[in-house]
Amino acid sequence: MEVSRFRVNRYLGYSVFYLCETLSEISVVAGPEAFDLANNIAKNIGAELVLAGVRVFSDGESSIRLGKVKKNCIIVQSTNPPTDTHLMQLLMMAKKCIDDGVQDISAVIPYLGYTRQDRAFQEGEVVSIELVAELFQNIGLKHILTVDIHSQLAMSYFTSLHNISSVRLLAEYASKMKLRKPIAISPDAGGANRAKEFAQHLNIDFISLSKARNRVTGEVTTDADIDIDISRRDAILIDDIISSGGSIIKASEVLRSLEVGDIYVMCAHALLIGNAAQKIKSAGVNEIISTNSVPSNYSKIDLSPEIALALKSRY
Repeated sequence: MEVSRFRVNRYLGYSVFYLCETLSEISVVAGPEAFDLANNIAKNIGAELVLAGVRVFSDGESSIRLGKVKKNCIIVQSTNPPTDTHLMQLLMMAKKCIDDGVQDISAVIPYLGYTRQDRAFQEGEVVSIELVAELFQNIGLKHILTVDIHSQLAMSYFTSLHNISSVRLLAEYASKMKLRKPIAISPDAGGANRAKEFAQHLNIDFISLSKARNRVTGEVTTDADIDIDISRRDAILIDDIISSGGSIIKASEVLRSLEVGDIYVMCAHALLIGNAAQKIKSAGVNEIISTNSVPSNYSKIDLSPEIALALKSRY
């Protein structure tokens, strides 16, 4: 017995591509999680699309069916939750392209899963992103483009990975919001450079909170040790990935104790597992704003112009 969904997606080609001289030599294959983003990129590029079908059976297994592909292709697929399913679908699409005689395969993976597992945090753990990189390399995905990869260490496991930043796009969106003396805030020290870059685009202040996470229990604690008065100022919490929302919730509680104005959350990848969005809003956040790397009601910033630009430059 098979269940639920059967999705047919359209995709794009690019006007400039490595080893290709004309658009007629390129196919672009769309994964099931990138239809809207693919349509937007297609409009930016003005190239032919390829149909792809994804069927999920009742036991969770996927089946992939592709239309006719050219001798070079680009696969677009985010690996957001269910991460293993979307990762497997990406590998299956790559395998089918190879079986059809494709000479060169690239992948656009706006959200690349497993990048937070970039080292063995406890004895006996597998470095999962290293395994993902090996799978991509072995199946023939040699050229990969992603957005706001979680760490440079995660990036180091890939032989050819191009990472683009969404910070400028986030800042452009924020510049159109009606904010009262805004301040950019990183929920932890690890994201301080991101908040600083965001603040520089807007010519505003930025600060970083201090976060600690228990690797066994997952419990997050956040403290504020800042030397400026942020009361009655609108706060923009900047992060790369929001999953359960624990870090954002703790940061929001700290900011409320400091009597800030409105609190906005901006991120590249809003995974928002379960009722994370509701919990974040209950913690006092006015609005959640993310890119469309992962499709959701909060995907208000389109990555397609930046991705198209990067692909043209890269290829």
